[in-house]
Amino acid sequence: MALTLQLVFTQTDGKDFVLAVDEPREDLTPAEVEAAMEQIIASSAFKKSGHTPSAVKSARIIDRNVSTLISSN
Repeated sequence: MALTLQLVFTQTDGKDFVLAVDEPREDLTPAEVEAAMEQIIASSAFKKSGHTPSAVKSARIIDRNVSTLISSN
């Protein structure tokens, strides 16, 4: 099982900016995630095509199960 926290922001140009974090803490609360997203927006640390995240759009945890059928190892 692989967990990924997907943070979706709206950029200053209106397009989506997606940030994925592997193996997030299992006990994250919506309030913690939203506060972290607001900090990311305030920091202007990320820029894509000259635009920065400007608003929180959504956040979700994706749970992915992988079953290996054949491996050469």
